[in-house]
Amino acid sequence: MKLLFTYYVPSGGIETLNRLRCRALRMVGIEAHALYLWDGAGRQNMAEVSHFITNDDNEIRNVLAAGNYNAIVVTCDHLMLQRIRGLGYTGALLYEAQGLGTREQASGTLAFASLFIRLYAQAAISPPTSHLMELFQAHLSDIPRFYVQNMIDTDRFTYQHAQWLNPSGAPIVGWIGRLEANKNWRLFLSIAAALKMKNPLLQIWMFEDAFIFEPGEREAFNNLVHELHLAPNLVVRSNVPHDHMPLYLSAIGDSGGMVISTSFIEGFGYAVAEAMSCRCPVLSTDSDGVRTFIEHNRTGKFFMSRTVEEGVREAGLMMKNRAHTEQMREQAQQHIRSHFSLARYAADMVNILVALGLRAYN
Repeated sequence: MKLLFTYYVPSGGIETLNRLRCRALRMVGIEAHALYLWDGAGRQNMAEVSHFITNDDNEIRNVLAAGNYNAIVVTCDHLMLQRIRGLGYTGALLYEAQGLGTREQASGTLAFASLFIRLYAQAAISPPTSHLMELFQAHLSDIPRFYVQNMIDTDRFTYQHAQWLNPSGAPIVGWIGRLEANKNWRLFLSIAAALKMKNPLLQIWMFEDAFIFEPGEREAFNNLVHELHLAPNLVVRSNVPHDHMPLYLSAIGDSGGMVISTSFIEGFGYAVAEAMSCRCPVLSTDSDGVRTFIEHNRTGKFFMSRTVEEGVREAGLMMKNRAHTEQMREQAQQHIRSHFSLARYAADMVNILVALGLRAYN
């Protein structure tokens, strides 16, 4: 059996997801490929995955014909459903939502996309994230809907001793994301500035994709860094190879610091889950998708108000109470290992294919 997953560009959480699920599905006898419309920095991570990068109709038509796919999963791009049908594909199409911006943006997108989904897709899929489940029920109640938990490769993405990355031993606060409004990088910089006032040796590490950002955000970011006098403490790394990230996350955890996630809303939140898998403590806003990872004061911490004051207070507690934070590191890693395996994802996808009559149960 063969599946194709499509998305706009290989970057961020979707690139990670596609790479992992191609590997997971191989374990149950399903060959999976990825198709991206545009090139992106995440391509450097995809040596093990059969993939195509093209936005040309003739080339896409050739991919579909040569692949002879039993089903195609179209992630977030409802117009791609119509396009694939127009290029002659007659097999099963499944629409998948992984993250559609803020709740308001997601609602608007699905309200418009629902017509295309009903016309061209046999089913809709998302992670079991409350706002996506509510929006699926509101806009797609008349078609089959499935909720599949994403996965972490905890064998490869795990703690690695990397003290050499932090020779000074100073605490590090980290942030991972794109420069866009939903990721709320302004809140992170404000929290980091307040923590730096308390400890001038604090290091601030940010990881981003320098090629993907919303208009005006880059200039606004540079201006705020200057205004808050963060440049001497700040290191921004762009497009770090995915298999290097466990080293950085492990170093942050060992420093007595943490990753701070400031998003307004997340469909899943790969940055948070991967940090936890590497025993890196996480302090996060309640962005919905991360609720499946974070149990407050057990596997991580929330700051529910999204205010600088609460963020600084909770971060300070994590840095001060090292014994409790060490316990959270251990419990967080175990939680990810227990609940987000590749085998579980593969089994869930097989169940969907069986339910849709695309694969016999065995």
